[in-house]
Amino acid sequence: MARHQPAPADTREITTAAEVLARVRSYVNTFVVGQQRLQETLLIGLLTEGHVLLESVPGLAKTTAAASLAGAVSSSFARIQCTPDLLPSDIIGTQIFNSSANTFETKLGPVHAHIVLLDEINRSSAKTQSAMLEAMQERQTTIGGVRYDLPSPFLVMATQNPIEQEGTHPLPEAQLDRFMLKDLLAYPTPEEELEILTRMDAGVFETHPDPACTVEELRSMQESARHIYIDPAISRYIVELVWATRAAERVLGPKGSLIEAGASPRASIAFTRASRALALIRGRNYVIPEDVKDLAHRVLGHRIALTFEAIAEGVTATHLVTDILGRVRTP
Repeated sequence: MARHQPAPADTREITTAAEVLARVRSYVNTFVVGQQRLQETLLIGLLTEGHVLLESVPGLAKTTAAASLAGAVSSSFARIQCTPDLLPSDIIGTQIFNSSANTFETKLGPVHAHIVLLDEINRSSAKTQSAMLEAMQERQTTIGGVRYDLPSPFLVMATQNPIEQEGTHPLPEAQLDRFMLKDLLAYPTPEEELEILTRMDAGVFETHPDPACTVEELRSMQESARHIYIDPAISRYIVELVWATRAAERVLGPKGSLIEAGASPRASIAFTRASRALALIRGRNYVIPEDVKDLAHRVLGHRIALTFEAIAEGVTATHLVTDILGRVRTP
């Protein structure tokens, strides 16, 4: 069956998107020093409504970056601090009895916002984490048997700390797969850290600039991202990368036995949507193989389940994705 794509985004759309994205980047750069890849990841999430998981040691501006991106868009924002005693109703909402009217009234939870920040998501219980599955995938919640649609656009940004594991609940594979991208943050350079101190002394982090983008402008950019052209050869390349995680022994040889389970077709969908958004961010109306390669670790890393042998040998998903990129032919 022939593939039908919408007409590629024209030069005007690319130029308009570039102007708005420049304003958003400028806003975020006010509060986040360096971390260019992190900013890129968040912009991709914003353009695709693809949920983003951020992981690093404490103090590397995960929460600041997510909150600043939300501030850059004139939309509703909610921050949920995840704790062991957090209940599903604390997130999605609940029904409250109104004694004066003798009826139950529905009180919607903080997840009913355009941009939601789940801070330290792995500190909440598995039951509470599961409450987010319907919201993240179906863009709706169910309270008292009634469905409530979430606003559009809707984006979840979650953070987690990989080194403090006491009292935490690792995210199950089903929920990890709901995140389009997972990014690992690195320490700032000495120059960037010095700039952080300089801005702190100048009171920059205490300012509240006006939003850089309206919801209408965001929707327009999202539509432009959907119109970015992706060649069938690149779509085939995406499928082969994802397929390699499932047929790892055939692609990687003995090292492939370290992968217990590969990525699902949701990874191919994430690759396609994210690569279109990345091309738009980089000022193009078409995707190139380098866009796909630059996204490989962020799309595949959290979708590869490793064997106990791999963990014992210190082999990570990052190593295996790098090997796969080296084995699959680039178009």
